[in-house]
Amino acid sequence: MKTSLPFQILLAFVAGALGVIIFHQGFLLLAYGVGWIPRPPYDMSSTPPFDIPKVVSLAFWGGIWGIVMVLCLRRFSTGTRLWLAFLFGGVFPTLAGTLIVAPLKGLPLVIQPARLLFGFVINGIWGLGTMIFYGVLDRRRV
Repeated sequence: MKTSLPFQILLAFVAGALGVIIFHQGFLLLAYGVGWIPRPPYDMSSTPPFDIPKVVSLAFWGGIWGIVMVLCLRRFSTGTRLWLAFLFGGVFPTLAGTLIVAPLKGLPLVIQPARLLFGFVINGIWGLGTMIFYGVLDRRRV
């Protein structure tokens, strides 16, 4: 049975949001626990313009990126989709955050290899986790 496009989009959004909560923030928890980063994950401080917790904002944008990623990669086989999801997550959200989001927030454009590498890894883990969740939610593609 083929899943309708609107339902695939809904599943992709949910998978992307769960990917942030479990995989992205889980990796941050690990990185914080071993002292790689100074701030703990699951940041509940508010973010403008709606004053919602940062982790909720991240989950929302993870859902949006999840839709884009799943629509781009859904035609590939499961094994191929998983490593492509890691690459997609590592490259596109990292570049968007560095080149678009930071300047929009009035932050300086910082191109530091270590920072980009950390962004690539954490967002790649998000992409992999998102595709795993999508496969579980959309059982026909396990």
